[in-house]
Parts: sequence; C-alpha cells; structure tokens
Amino acid sequence: MIFRPTTADDAAALADVHALAFSDSWSAGEIAALIRGAGGFGFVARKDEEIAGFILCRTIADEAEVLTLATTPARRRGGVARGLVDAASSHAAQRGAVKLFLEVAEDNHGAIALYQTTGFEQVGSRVAYYSRPGGAIAALVMRCDLNR
Repeated sequence: MIFRPTTADDAAALADVHALAFSDSWSAGEIAALIRGAGGFGFVARKDEEIAGFILCRTIADEAEVLTLATTPARRRGGVARGLVDAASSHAAQRGAVKLFLEVAEDNHGAIALYQTTGFEQVGSRVAYYSRPGGAIAALVMRCDLNR
C-alpha cells in the first residue's frame, strides 16, 4: 500500500470513491475546494495502481478535523483506513495540531471500532445529524490527543 498526499488533480477520482462509500457523496468540485482550502490536506491510498481510499482533513490553529474518510468496498478491512488515519494524524501533528476531531454515524460500528483502536474517544454527540431511511441518527463526536 502506498500513501501519498492528495492534490486537487485527484478530485474526480476521489469523488468516484466517495460515491462508492456514501449515498450522499461529494462532488469533484467540493473535494477540490476542500483540498485547496485553508488548512486543507489529505492522503490517498493506492494499491495495485488503483485508489483504495482517501482521507481529507483540515487544520485550524492547534486543532485538526477529519472531514471524510472513504475506502473502496473491495479494500475494506484491509488496513487502508487505519493507514490513512495514521498518516493524517502524523501530518496534523506536524502542522501543530494537538487534537484531531471527527464525526461518525452512531450506526457505523466498524468505523467506531477503527477510531477507538487509533486513539479516539467519544467526547460528544450531535442528535439527528445523519439522515437515514428510517429516520435521522446521531453523529458521535470523537477526539484523539496527538501528543500521546
């Protein structure tokens, strides 16, 4: 697996991966704007010349936030997401961030388990944050101390 920084040139391919991972996916324009935006950064994971996943983040002052993390269905549970979280955490710390935050749907048990194993803990929730066919569900707010 190869991890490299994202560029705005990756936006169309990342939008395709995002559409595989989320029903409410982001456009290439939205992704490019996040990469180019103040404090924006991310990493792409490649395996066998194909994009296996990516993470987009931003830093503001001494905090960083994971904006999205997506892996292709064929590469799930293969260490892609963990590698991306580790790369983003390290990069955020190099940029001066001391905490890394994210939000995850309360029904995304696999992602919650991944985040817990990479040092995140729940610090809050946002009621009715994500839409689901049966009704809205909460987002768990999680935080990782980057000075551990």
